[in-house]
Amino acid sequence: MFESFNPTPRVLMGPGPSNVSPRVLGALARPTVGHLDPQFIGLMDEIKQLLQYAFCTKNEFTIALSAPGSAGMEACIVNLLEPNDKVIVCINGVFGNRLKESVERVGAQAIVVEDKWGTPVSVEKVADTLAAHPDAKALAFVHAETSTGTRSDAKSLCQLAKQYDVLTIVDAVTSLGGSELRVDEWGIDAIYSGSQKCLSCVPGISPVSFSDKAVETLKQRKTKVPSWFLDQSLVMDYWSGEGKRSYHHTAPVNSLYALHESLVILKQEGLEQAWQRHTQLHKTLHEGLSHLGINFLVDEAYRLPQLNSVIIPNHVNDAEVRATLLNKYNLEIGAGLGQLAGKTWRIGLMGTTAQEQNIALLLAALKDVLR
Repeated sequence: MFESFNPTPRVLMGPGPSNVSPRVLGALARPTVGHLDPQFIGLMDEIKQLLQYAFCTKNEFTIALSAPGSAGMEACIVNLLEPNDKVIVCINGVFGNRLKESVERVGAQAIVVEDKWGTPVSVEKVADTLAAHPDAKALAFVHAETSTGTRSDAKSLCQLAKQYDVLTIVDAVTSLGGSELRVDEWGIDAIYSGSQKCLSCVPGISPVSFSDKAVETLKQRKTKVPSWFLDQSLVMDYWSGEGKRSYHHTAPVNSLYALHESLVILKQEGLEQAWQRHTQLHKTLHEGLSHLGINFLVDEAYRLPQLNSVIIPNHVNDAEVRATLLNKYNLEIGAGLGQLAGKTWRIGLMGTTAQEQNIALLLAALKDVLR
């Protein structure tokens, strides 16, 4: 006999999702309305304005894609690139590899700039590669590499791209709401994120923003966008019609209630205050882990405060520790990915999860388990 599903509450300190605020969970439970209902259209307009605030942009095309961050990545790629376009793709972790894979799947040519995992994208290497490939159409990179906990210098990379008149495509899945991110000031053309990290919303929504240059590139395509659902020229009329929307798809109405509430919470805290909170709590975590003899993978200058990649101590069983934390303390931390599997843990301090009491619980639990 099937019964209702009631999961055990966990403290989510992995790479995402983060814990969802009770306010956001409450928003999910509000009455569903039609996705073309005037009330819902008003909500969509507010979501656009709140996302513009979170991204620090005035981009008219700033929306919430009805799919997770991976679809946000694909939306940027399939709309802005065409077969045989040359794209410089920066790889310093798992998600840079995903960018390369997506670029190649649309028939574009990926020119790879590779850096060691746990180090930022090299601005110097990118400068040399742009000089060697003046016909490149775009530069694609991950701002906050979730697999390693490394932050790259998005501002400098975008300045370089501007010098060579190439588009920038930026992965901000883990940085939005947790690290300094200024779309207009830095000159980012296409950016995507996810709802489940520092925004502490439920998974399944991808905030996306295109500059005027990116929109113009989309409008001037010579070939059809290879994905109907992700074709943003069709979605524009759904998100941008004045007081009226053309039907594109049935939006995830209640999930967008949740996103709206999470963005309201961010606005009430203040964007720069949220960045500072993540930084301050990272320092607290770092100090506590140091006392346990646990070291970080990434140099301090490039560490993400919201995604802490730490080296598993010698003679410690990775899976056993994570299982004990989950089963004994209802506390989740993340395993290493790719070439770092079995070598690192990824400890998330994102959004609602980024609180003093969660750090205290983690440190006490780790001390117990490692002893």
